[in-house]
Amino acid sequence: MIYVSPESTDAPKDPREDPREDPQEGPREAHRAGADDDAGVHAEYSAPVAAFVERLAGDLTEAGMQRMAARVFACLLVSEQGALSSAELGRRLRISPAAVSGAVRYLGQLHMLTRERVPGSRRERYRLHADVWYESLTSREALMNRWLNTFESGLAALEPGSPAGRRVAETGEFLAYLRDELHGVMERWRERREQQDADRPEPGSGRGEGEADG
Repeated sequence: MIYVSPESTDAPKDPREDPREDPQEGPREAHRAGADDDAGVHAEYSAPVAAFVERLAGDLTEAGMQRMAARVFACLLVSEQGALSSAELGRRLRISPAAVSGAVRYLGQLHMLTRERVPGSRRERYRLHADVWYESLTSREALMNRWLNTFESGLAALEPGSPAGRRVAETGEFLAYLRDELHGVMERWRERREQQDADRPEPGSGRGEGEADG
């Protein structure tokens, strides 16, 4: 999947670069924004989890997502509650508040997270949607419809049957097909999730253990 920011046309950066270097801050600023030297990068993670965060962020960056947004997404994904405050994200990734702000704004535009108030506090935190990929993909329907309208206007401007007209028509047909198929895929996924939830034993019910003994 290709991730494109509605506000940015910057090319993705190479994920092999130093993960502490961000376009909005140099390595020195990133170091000051994080924990002390002896805490290390991803101070609240184990080494294997930290490696997974950076690997996933690199894969998402290769797919077109902004690099810092990819790191923030991966960081939220592996957090226990799927939600972290700006300060927690800054500590774990050793990035500045400005970098966190830009990343969560980008992810919000992709419908991948929401902002919520911490109970009993004035602080806010950012939470991934429970069905983050479902939300992200279904939100693309409006974008696809806009593209289809654009291609229809292109067909009206081009000579019917011309090579250019055929290319534009085929592109529009592919997008319409993709949009329609996406509906079916998302519906089947929703039904599968509901069935999995219905089959999953409730905590403390002892269903699985009792059935195995019988």
